[in-house]
Amino acid sequence: MLVKRRCDPVIQAAASCVGDWLRPTPSGLWCEPGRFFIDPHRGAERAVVTHGHADHARPGHASVLATPETAAIMRARYGNDSGGIEELPYGEPRRVGDVTVRFVPAGHILGSAQVVIEHAGTRVVVSGDYKRRPDPTCAGFEVVACDVFITEATFALPVFRHPPAEHEIDRLLASLRTFPDRAHLIGVYALGKCQRLIMLLRQAGYDRPIWLHGGLVALCTLYSRAGLDLGELRQAQGAARKELAGEIVLCPPSALADPWARAFPEALTGMASGWMGIRQRVRQRGVELPLAISDHADWDELTATLDDVGAPEVLVTHGAEEALVHYASKRGLRARALALTGYEGEGE
Repeated sequence: MLVKRRCDPVIQAAASCVGDWLRPTPSGLWCEPGRFFIDPHRGAERAVVTHGHADHARPGHASVLATPETAAIMRARYGNDSGGIEELPYGEPRRVGDVTVRFVPAGHILGSAQVVIEHAGTRVVVSGDYKRRPDPTCAGFEVVACDVFITEATFALPVFRHPPAEHEIDRLLASLRTFPDRAHLIGVYALGKCQRLIMLLRQAGYDRPIWLHGGLVALCTLYSRAGLDLGELRQAQGAARKELAGEIVLCPPSALADPWARAFPEALTGMASGWMGIRQRVRQRGVELPLAISDHADWDELTATLDDVGAPEVLVTHGAEEALVHYASKRGLRARALALTGYEGEGE
């Protein structure tokens, strides 16, 4: 349902760039002339994968095109079921069927990419998940001018204006000083959020060992092998709980409700997520220290990105589509929601 030609902005009200060579299907976004899906929900003959989160990078594909970092994540997670992966570094064009594909950084997690597709004189950018804030664990978002921009909308409401991540790290360190006898158990997603929080702590000068739940170790090892200096990390399993008083212990969010967490004396629980800016979500999680650190663009970043890419046509998916479509339409853009499902936001 996308594009056939590059639109003249002077006549964009009368003509549409929407065609039929890139369209949503029950399996995901299908590119007809390239004969591939982008981030398909089920096993596909050919998949182009934007990043390693499990709601975008699924096992069972016959052939996968991904950045080298995403390829490494998929192999670590899925082993032999990760498919035949062809690695494509950022900025390198590749002919796939009758289209040209290249990856540019999305700024979401290590290896995350926007997919730039060129066909019949038209350029489409599929953003995947992205953010515009600096992140020491991955390449920053790259603006690509295009005819059609397909954007995520995870936090596409004006209420979502994330504070600086450094501010939230300062709050965590202040809590450590205030409660030096309490282990600080912080829920973080294993891929991306965990490593970003560690690097932000290191940038803030925190040089003590950081303790990890066993479920976080493998991907931290992968990030270290990719060249990121995470500092000294130790496994919390096997450590005497009383030794962890006043220490930072990172764990998957689900572990905060497990008997594992209750074994820590006087533990102070926290969670790092963009959703921690919403009081109802904080109450649902039952955490004392909500840290609003997001790996997705907030409202201001989403709207600024529409201006920056300059696409006359905007398609919005997985999130609060209606608000961003309304904003884009008010700006004179052709905008609508794109019916894609199955993206749960693993990294938040």
